[in-house]
Amino acid sequence: MENRNMISEKRKVTDSRSYHTSRMQKELIIERLKEKGCRITKQRLTLLDIILGHECSSCKEIYYKASKVDESIGAATVYRMVNVLEEIGAISRKNMYKIAYSETCAMENACTVVLDDETTYNLSAKNWNLVVRAGLSACGYLSNQKIASISVKPCECEQAGCY
Repeated sequence: MENRNMISEKRKVTDSRSYHTSRMQKELIIERLKEKGCRITKQRLTLLDIILGHECSSCKEIYYKASKVDESIGAATVYRMVNVLEEIGAISRKNMYKIAYSETCAMENACTVVLDDETTYNLSAKNWNLVVRAGLSACGYLSNQKIASISVKPCECEQAGCY
């Protein structure tokens, strides 16, 4: 239980730092969009908030989140915005599905796991690697190898309750 309390306490601290980083990133991206001649519309700001505030792994996922906030945002708007963000160097779709953290990486909040009861765990790169290694070992997939990378695709099935 003590370990869980440490995770909760750590989450509170990192959330506030994450907000400031996101805010600074947002302002810098808006400035770059203006330099490129883009108008800063309500839809673009909504998409930017979603992209910076969530770990979306595809344009489709961004679209679903955006359409819940603003029904007037279409899939084409999302794709165009993602393309513009990629052009200005704000994001890279190349690594959108690729997750690669070694057991020696010092990165904090490398992975966020949300359970169905909304319990949230923010894992460092090192802890994320330990969890994945333990799971792969327990299922007999891993012996002495090291994880090089993991590619994750968003669920495309239309089953109720599937995320």
